[in-house]
Amino acid sequence: MAAKADFTEEEWKAMQKGVTGVGMLVSVSDRDLTDTFGEVGALVRFLEEQHEQAASPLIRELAEPRKSGFGLTSSPQQVETETLEALRAALAALASKAPDELVAYRQLVLGVADRVANAKGGGVSASEAEAIEKVRQAVGPA
Repeated sequence: MAAKADFTEEEWKAMQKGVTGVGMLVSVSDRDLTDTFGEVGALVRFLEEQHEQAASPLIRELAEPRKSGFGLTSSPQQVETETLEALRAALAALASKAPDELVAYRQLVLGVADRVANAKGGGVSASEAEAIEKVRQAVGPA
């Protein structure tokens, strides 16, 4: 089984940023300050659940709550660009060092996107669905 020690610091940061960046990407795709707090809360709760319950020790470690790697002043374009780059780097690292973890990582990332998009309870907006589609294209099928 793969663990943090199997990856370089750069690879590990990319995998983490991919996970949290997806939550940020979906959130900023439909900016509404009142929704942002609920979306951040949904992201944190989902990661806590995965940290405690995921079958994969690597996924549990990646789901440990932490900073997103983005600041409050990060533009939506910066969040999108850096998140998609991080996802590509994360998938490349996993493919070469822990290919058996690829599906679990994809599921984690898509789970984050889904939980954040549905945090408002009013359904997924068109811009959120577009952001999720970009994530799906970046990570491939789960």
